[in-house]
Amino acid sequence: MKILKNKLFIKGVVYDAIGMVTVAIPLIGPFLDLLWAPYAAKKMREMYPGKKGKLASVIVFIEEILPVTDVIPTFTLMYLYTHVWNKAPQPRVIEVESY
Repeated sequence: MKILKNKLFIKGVVYDAIGMVTVAIPLIGPFLDLLWAPYAAKKMREMYPGKKGKLASVIVFIEEILPVTDVIPTFTLMYLYTHVWNKAPQPRVIEVESY
């Protein structure tokens, strides 16, 4: 499981870096975003299945289409949300003594 998490993190950082590179290319960068946005959304949905993945794919699509928002590391933030910040609550055990 840890290897899978590491692969997701590395893939996410690479996809974020590719999305950020388009900002650095003058004149052609915005047009590359038109190609990159649907691909990034597809990859986000493949990496994170379920409702969270669907929502994240919509967010990454919008983020990549809008100008100047390419610097937001959406894939990395989704990884952090899924594997670091969103911990399942630990079940509480209540002990009851019987007499």
